[in-house]
Amino acid sequence: MRIVRRTALAVMALLVCAGQPAVAETTHITDVAGRVVEVETPAKRLILGEGRQIYFVAALDREAPFSHIVGWRDDLSKADPESYAAYLERYPEIAKLPTFGGMKDGSFDVEQAVSLKPDVIVMNIDAKTATEEAGYIETLAKVGIPLVYVDFREKPMLNTEPSMRIIGKLLGKETVAEDFIAFRKKSIEAVTDVLDEKKPARPLVFVERAGGYSDDCCMSFGDENFGKMVEIAGGTNMAKDMIPGTFGSVNPEQIIASDPDQVIVTGGNWEGYVPGGAWVGVGYGADEAAARVKLEALTKRPAFTGIKAVKTGEVHAIWHQFYNNPYQFVAIQEMAKWMHPDLFGDLDPEATFKELHARFLPLPYKPGYFVSLTDKDGTAK
Repeated sequence: MRIVRRTALAVMALLVCAGQPAVAETTHITDVAGRVVEVETPAKRLILGEGRQIYFVAALDREAPFSHIVGWRDDLSKADPESYAAYLERYPEIAKLPTFGGMKDGSFDVEQAVSLKPDVIVMNIDAKTATEEAGYIETLAKVGIPLVYVDFREKPMLNTEPSMRIIGKLLGKETVAEDFIAFRKKSIEAVTDVLDEKKPARPLVFVERAGGYSDDCCMSFGDENFGKMVEIAGGTNMAKDMIPGTFGSVNPEQIIASDPDQVIVTGGNWEGYVPGGAWVGVGYGADEAAARVKLEALTKRPAFTGIKAVKTGEVHAIWHQFYNNPYQFVAIQEMAKWMHPDLFGDLDPEATFKELHARFLPLPYKPGYFVSLTDKDGTAK
């Protein structure tokens, strides 16, 4: 797609007219791409390269998360409409926040960004190639606007902690960031410590990425993201050796031949993208009964014909957006219960998620993030 290019001369003229706000301290931040970036901190004016980055901003400033944001990408309302609606109800001013397109599809308007006088632009690492090819970093550098990369999607199990520390430095919330990191670590160790001690047999798990989003089958994960989470939770990721990178696809014949013990489908309410789609609508306050009906319907597809997971009912759905935020530890706990119910009978992922909301997030907790065919009420046995 065509990438819109803006000249440094144009954006410099905007800054001359608008002026730059006074700043407190210059901080050198090493982002997840290994770039050392100078940023004036605490940053008062952020542009979020993705609306879903509010997941981590909110975790570090639960009192006024949007007070730092002067613009964001326009994806949250479609990718996670329930969370967007909840944030909108609590912070109605976000309806007027300037929105942007994406770097990767060439619809990010750098001139508009400069006009908002940001202290820093936060981008996901997966936009790095498009950002560099468009020459945006150089253009922004000429007018004194730094760009910092974080990552909760490409290699989240490696980059979540450093990314949270980066945002903590940007916002002057280092202590909160460390508290969050410690809570995350403890929550993951509630799973890994038990697995290290008991060393149970690992079920073979197929994770279908966004099952039902399209008619194609079947997107999945390599040895990262949900694929890595499955391994941490005590399973074997079926697609680990089939997909060389973080994301990819496997064909139906590979699923049937592998005969996985369990299937985990990531889902969400994607009515804004695929109206009336077969996707499983789990998420914030979701209708679990309706989601379970759609999950069961996905087991009728040819790719799942005769596989062990369908025969035994070990088919589950989990909120897709765990793949793109620092709350993955909740997903790890839930998957551990599905895979090893005998070992994790006392583990309560929902209580962990409630605690996360109570300690760090501005929204009240609402269930709806998981459903399973192993139990009629959606709770794994």
